[in-house]
Amino acid sequence: MSGYANIFDTHAHYEDTAFDGDRERLLTSVLPDGGVCGVINCGSDLQTSEKSAGLAAGYPYIYTAAGIHPECLSDVPPDWESRLSSLLSRPKTVAVGEIGLDYHFKDGPPRGLQKEFFEKQIILAKNRGLPIIVHDRDAHGDTMEILRRLKPAGTIHCFSGSVEMAKEVLRLGMYIGIGGAVTFKNAKTPLEVAKMIPDDRLLFETDCPYMAPVPFRGKRNDSTLITYVAQKVAALRGVTAQHILDTARKNAETLYLSKS
Repeated sequence: MSGYANIFDTHAHYEDTAFDGDRERLLTSVLPDGGVCGVINCGSDLQTSEKSAGLAAGYPYIYTAAGIHPECLSDVPPDWESRLSSLLSRPKTVAVGEIGLDYHFKDGPPRGLQKEFFEKQIILAKNRGLPIIVHDRDAHGDTMEILRRLKPAGTIHCFSGSVEMAKEVLRLGMYIGIGGAVTFKNAKTPLEVAKMIPDDRLLFETDCPYMAPVPFRGKRNDSTLITYVAQKVAALRGVTAQHILDTARKNAETLYLSKS
């Protein structure tokens, strides 16, 4: 789908091996030619955060977030905090993420450990004056308790909570990331959330290579496919897709780039 501009993808993983075959072509020409003006590439651990910083250094429209994902806690080195702090000092590092809680798998890292790392990284972000990018999977209660208490700036990525939870996130001053899930069959609650988010708190994202929208579900996602998400959200809100893309770009720049 072409003809759109101001596509700002606030959550991508272009360091992922899924892009090894054509990463340079994709980032050099396909995305810019497809209307993509900005990407926040998110690390999941120290290694991917380092790779993400490398991508940001190589492409003018790519920025990076550095952080340790809750599913990546099994082999975190003892000096992780100083190393992460160093990554946050890199040019074009605009957020701490993705960080958060993931209670989906029974054999995942202990919940206490996840909460400890989440809180420590939030404090690190606040000390740096950076927003956070929150991963919340099947952990709404603990996620909200920590956000209420620590009150960071940032966004809930791939938001999967209720309308009531979304309202509380907004009351905390945070943003909400909307992606391919709004195009999925039976996506009732995601659509309700996408409709009620105020104009100045809406962000678009892919989580690529994952979460491709319909009609590409199950295939590799990339930032150009945000246009399908924007069309769905725009129809809900009674505006044009370009208008909502323009609005979301402004929001992304306000949250992530106003201090960079």
